[in-house]
Amino acid sequence: MLLHLATPSDWSAAQAAGAVHPLPAVGFVHLSTPEQVHLPAQRLFDHTDDLLLLVLDPDRLGAPVRWEPGVPGDPASMVFPHLYGPLPVSAVTTVVPWPRPRGPQDLPALD
Repeated sequence: MLLHLATPSDWSAAQAAGAVHPLPAVGFVHLSTPEQVHLPAQRLFDHTDDLLLLVLDPDRLGAPVRWEPGVPGDPASMVFPHLYGPLPVSAVTTVVPWPRPRGPQDLPALD
């Protein structure tokens, strides 16, 4: 299972466009596993109260996923999935409000 964090406005824009597009500065869409999603959430969206967790079907992504190191400060052995292409909205199986968990043990059921 792979996950992507989005604001409601970004998710609405993606639905209208049919995809979440890679950020030009990095060239990929940042994804996470359930065990690590709290790290980018804290780093990128710490002051955002209205956030969505998009649950993805990896078989529907349609672009290469590379597992790459995060940023300094992340556990040394941790690698994150990066999607090198658009994230089609058809790959999103579930959208749930982000609960601001402290760690993977606090995530809602993502089935």
